[in-house]
Amino acid sequence: MHPNPEANPNDRAFLGHPKGLGYLSFSEAFERFSYYGMQALLVLYMVNYLLLPGNVEQVWLFKPLQSFFGLQGQPLASAIFGTYASLVYLTPIAGGFIADRFLGKRRTVLLGAITMAFGHFLMAFEPAFLFALLCLIIGTGLFKGNIASQVGSLYGPEDNRRADAFQIFYLGINAGVIAAPLIVGTLGEKVGWHWGFGAAGVGMLIGLAIYISGTRHLPNDPPIRKSADAPARPPLTRQEWIATLSLLALIPVMAMAIIPNQQIFNAYLVWGDRNFDLMFLGTRLPTTWLITLDAIVSVSFLALVALFWRWWGKTRTEPDELQKILIGSAFTTAGMFCLVMAAITQPEGGKIGLAWPVAFHVLNSIGFAHMLPISLALFARMAPPAINATVIGLYYLAFFAGNAMVGWIGGKLDSMVPTHFWLLHAAFAAGAGLIFLLFRLTVWRPKAVAPSLSPTG
Repeated sequence: MHPNPEANPNDRAFLGHPKGLGYLSFSEAFERFSYYGMQALLVLYMVNYLLLPGNVEQVWLFKPLQSFFGLQGQPLASAIFGTYASLVYLTPIAGGFIADRFLGKRRTVLLGAITMAFGHFLMAFEPAFLFALLCLIIGTGLFKGNIASQVGSLYGPEDNRRADAFQIFYLGINAGVIAAPLIVGTLGEKVGWHWGFGAAGVGMLIGLAIYISGTRHLPNDPPIRKSADAPARPPLTRQEWIATLSLLALIPVMAMAIIPNQQIFNAYLVWGDRNFDLMFLGTRLPTTWLITLDAIVSVSFLALVALFWRWWGKTRTEPDELQKILIGSAFTTAGMFCLVMAAITQPEGGKIGLAWPVAFHVLNSIGFAHMLPISLALFARMAPPAINATVIGLYYLAFFAGNAMVGWIGGKLDSMVPTHFWLLHAAFAAGAGLIFLLFRLTVWRPKAVAPSLSPTG
């Protein structure tokens, strides 16, 4: 995300931004369409089809994997999902290293897109299931961080359009997330699993084609320098060391905090598929549409929360990052209690109406808007300039650890009473909030670090 001194400040061909932003945004939108479409189907596909007797025996190298986890059925599906979802947040670290040291960003993104498309199409062949997941993990690692980094490189050091550019870029991401379950999920559930995975592959190919067609509008890769050629960095000050160690200590807390939100793609879908009343005008809605509902609500409240704090800040003191994260923890905890109530009020032998699940998505989305974007702003602000990119890269280890825990905890769905299962998630949200509070009371010194970046600006 480094500024580019050679960028053309007069290039305003795409919504007042460089033309390259349009190509990057649409490429990312289709990549996210394919990724979230596949992810929305993954657990349902395993629980309702692939892991059933007569099907699972066809998957290459599956017995060693099953022996490794020591599970079967829904717990095994949850463990596989958690492992997959955690690794896609770990491999971008290697993807950035490969781009910086060997291939450059352009070629790394191209290789990642091709590998992901190959993985999506392999999902249509049951024996190649594990190889498909491996391709998707590797491809995401090569693609994800490097295409985002190219967005920042479209602008010069003094170009203030950069922040607005990332908002446009993330609109593309959210558009892909909203559309994916409607198309990929509906095809997978209503027509055939392999049709859904095939649609995800087609989406990835469209994203690849857009990226290739816009190559001439993208920033050139900087010369690849060996570490011996890099200028020496000054040592960190005592205050910078304290800030860095404090942030590193928050990573496992962040992992706890994101478990309720990330479980939406795993055990929540399985539970909803079995227990929610999804009938509408005589037709059963696809379960994957719950992901679209969550995406629409999340995007709406990201905007509403940002507008609210801008309005609040005009006449009152706006909370700092940790205060907002504490607010987010409270809303997330309340959202999980909605699922507890849904389980408690489920009629014997009947289905759960959508009032409690919708309330969960609303409250959880308010919590999300106060948690993830603002925690990233916190890390970006507190991390010392000399190692800022490294610390932000380490921030994503919270997603690696959190998704791994999501897989393990989600495996308890069939062995725990539903009320206890969702109370456990509420406890994770509340426990993380308590640790954030202790951090603020003991370690946090908001005026001891650099001036705050507005996390909602």
